[in-house]
Amino acid sequence: MKAIVVNQPGGAEQLQVQDVPAPKIKPGELLIKVKAFAINRTDIVAREGKAGYMTNPILGIEVAGEVVEAAEDAIIDVGTRVMGLVNGGGYAEYAVMPADRAMKVPEHLSFEEAAAIPEVFLTAYQTLFWLGELAQHETILIHAGGSGVGTAAIQLVKQMTNAKIITTAGSQEKLDFCQSLGADIGINYKQKSFDEEVLKATNNQGVDVILDFIGASYWKQNIKSLKIDGRWVLIGILGGSIVENMNIMELMAKRAQIKGTLLTPRTDQYKKELTEEFISKAKSLFNQEKIRPIVDTVFPFVDIQEAHRHMEASKNIGKIVVRV
Repeated sequence: MKAIVVNQPGGAEQLQVQDVPAPKIKPGELLIKVKAFAINRTDIVAREGKAGYMTNPILGIEVAGEVVEAAEDAIIDVGTRVMGLVNGGGYAEYAVMPADRAMKVPEHLSFEEAAAIPEVFLTAYQTLFWLGELAQHETILIHAGGSGVGTAAIQLVKQMTNAKIITTAGSQEKLDFCQSLGADIGINYKQKSFDEEVLKATNNQGVDVILDFIGASYWKQNIKSLKIDGRWVLIGILGGSIVENMNIMELMAKRAQIKGTLLTPRTDQYKKELTEEFISKAKSLFNQEKIRPIVDTVFPFVDIQEAHRHMEASKNIGKIVVRV
């Protein structure tokens, strides 16, 4: 089969299409003929050789396709259209997926649309409800609102709660799109200090939950934006990982809860349980088209380098997908 491999750690030019043996399934697994896969920030980190938890030489953690072989103990039939998380190996014509985390593709969605669902919607659901414990009538600040996780999070909050949604983005186009998905307030972080705008919007109270992809460069502003007893979930470090001159007392005074998470290195059991709960809550919303995958651009398989560069330039609104 054809797969995209990383010649050596480095830039997008290290991604090359090669012929490799097709993977073999084990008990409890499915062999998927991959029709589309999506690009994630963790793929870029792995390509650069900075993700110590990535063990599969082929990148890719989410795919959509058709089941062509199923282990005897699998509960999904051959021929079923599925989407879901894989333990690497998604950038290929065939990939192995644990059967207990395969999600059936809604009939009205294409494979390209389906590939844009698993990682971002599962990450958003996990951070909002399992870690952020977002409740009714609260207020949430979602950074990088135009990103894949951001667009998924806005929709889930809008459809599953009546929480107030404040989001940040770097262009009016992205902010307008976020508001079309359900965001109540949009802040252009390039033009305004988002912490000041958050306090204006919350009567100087701050927000109950922060969904943070940025990290170090937003540290002080996030502390100012957080309500007393607020929850702050860190899922990215686009703005760096080292915070200098941190005043711990500021966190204590806010009685802040800070949680950090990465979904990819979680256990198979964790991903199974997350997938099952997410589908139980979101399946009807997808079927009724109350929530939907947001696809920015679909690249052909041979243009994988350009797909990575597109993400690194932060040009996308929603997901970057590759058609196999």
